[in-house]
Amino acid sequence: MPSASVHGSNPDLPYRLACLCDLRDEQGRILMLRRLRAPNQGLCSPIGGKLDVVTGESPAQCASREIMEEAGIHVPVDRLHLLGLISEAAFEGRGHWLLFYYLVKGPVRVAATQIPEGTLEWFHPHEIDALPLPDSDRRIIWPLVRKHERSGPGGGPGFFTVHIDCTQPEMTWVVEQE
Repeated sequence: MPSASVHGSNPDLPYRLACLCDLRDEQGRILMLRRLRAPNQGLCSPIGGKLDVVTGESPAQCASREIMEEAGIHVPVDRLHLLGLISEAAFEGRGHWLLFYYLVKGPVRVAATQIPEGTLEWFHPHEIDALPLPDSDRRIIWPLVRKHERSGPGGGPGFFTVHIDCTQPEMTWVVEQE
């Protein structure tokens, strides 16, 4: 039987489950969080957070909860489109991540404001690349989001999965499904 470090839990590099939430307003601007805390402290990313594994929260329930906690609005799960599934091996050498990237269907209204995790700010899509972003977001995630936000049937959102390997000095990735 394989050891836990081969096919089960690895306490040295735990697997974390989280969601990222892509909210857009009537102008098509994207809500970003300028983070005050790790991971990605000082960088900008969509809002989101870890799944509550104790209660068995689903990824969509997590996205809805995180949007309420961070943006102060209720977005029901039927307005969430799973745009991407992102796995990161050995992110910052501290753990593996499985990220569910949700695109909120339809515009939202959220005030730019300070929250405990950082500052919520709105940016036009063409402004995203000029922001301080995590390297994986800049090189991998945002290009995939742009490619698939309107690649589905009828011009709606599509779907992608990507595996990012951070175990070596140079990050590599494989798009597993589009």
